[in-house]
Amino acid sequence: MKDWLFISDFDGTLTHKDFYKIVIEKFQPQLGRELERQWRSGEITVYEFLQRVFASLDRSEQEIFEAILMIPIDRDAKEFIQRVKTAGGDFLILSAGTAYYIERLLKHLGIEGVTVIANPGVYRDRGIQMQAEQTSPYYSEVYGIDKGRVVSAYKACYRRVYFAGDSEPDTQAAMNADVVFAKPGLARILQEKGRAHTPFTEFNQVLAHLVEQGVIAP
Repeated sequence: MKDWLFISDFDGTLTHKDFYKIVIEKFQPQLGRELERQWRSGEITVYEFLQRVFASLDRSEQEIFEAILMIPIDRDAKEFIQRVKTAGGDFLILSAGTAYYIERLLKHLGIEGVTVIANPGVYRDRGIQMQAEQTSPYYSEVYGIDKGRVVSAYKACYRRVYFAGDSEPDTQAAMNADVVFAKPGLARILQEKGRAHTPFTEFNQVLAHLVEQGVIAP
């Protein structure tokens, strides 16, 4: 059994803005707003919403790549990941979005040695075609990825699993993790559920906490 693993959500957690918001504003504001209305009203699932937004971009792959570079990743993310690895931990990104844009941004930033679990995606028909793996043990009809199941599976391989998230889709993963860091949206949910967690807004705060706890060396 390995020592410890840090799992982080991507959009809104490791970054300060969701990729879907960037492409809606940049490429499809009218359609995007209507799809978001359908999602918020419960007419379609989160997965269906993201799938339709990404498929409807109607842009070249280069234009989409330029939008990916607009994702505002936490300024301390790269250092934090490296400090986790130096301290003997592993780092995993867990997202209900698509690995298509996550992996391209990580490569561009030179962030290596990170496992990404997200919905597969490919560029086709001038959009990102996101398709959940229905045969996966982590499959979810609502999110494409069941984050709670992922965390539970990795807990069987690590002595301690840390999790960081920002919103409702991260709830079950947070409930299943050993130690939780939560941005405001998720923190409110966890507070209502009585789940212990450490609030944060930037990863330098998470790093400071782990240093204080002796998990990561100063």
